[in-house]
Amino acid sequence: MHEYTSTTRAWGLTCPGLPEEVSRARRWTRDILGASPLAEDAELIASELSANAILHTASGRPAGSFHLALAVSSQVIALSVTDGGGMDGAPKVERPDEEAVHGRGLGMVSALAHRVVVRNSDGAHTVTAELFTSPRPGPGGHPC
Repeated sequence: MHEYTSTTRAWGLTCPGLPEEVSRARRWTRDILGASPLAEDAELIASELSANAILHTASGRPAGSFHLALAVSSQVIALSVTDGGGMDGAPKVERPDEEAVHGRGLGMVSALAHRVVVRNSDGAHTVTAELFTSPRPGPGGHPC
């Protein structure tokens, strides 16, 4: 790739807030990433973030939805899920006890991703997980 050009490709998918849409989010991610060595991690991230949107926000209410975005470049795979809002506070990593049924998803995403960013916009949240496809430059380094 030439140092002054970018070949980032981006996709988006809006899904109804139904439980069966979590598997659709996984398939969609897998279909786009194909044989990428990071495809399995990205699928799991898509699944966890989609499920969180349905379980913990207005996305899972009747007529609710969530939006997935996937951006792929030579340096990073970035997967974002934007929920329907309606939750008190921003999503955060929890430390549930061993008996808990929920509460591990964002922790798992944080363990798989190289970086996780949560943004709040008008009550809705976008959680972006980044998987670096090549080593990140050190301090003062340049990505090119």
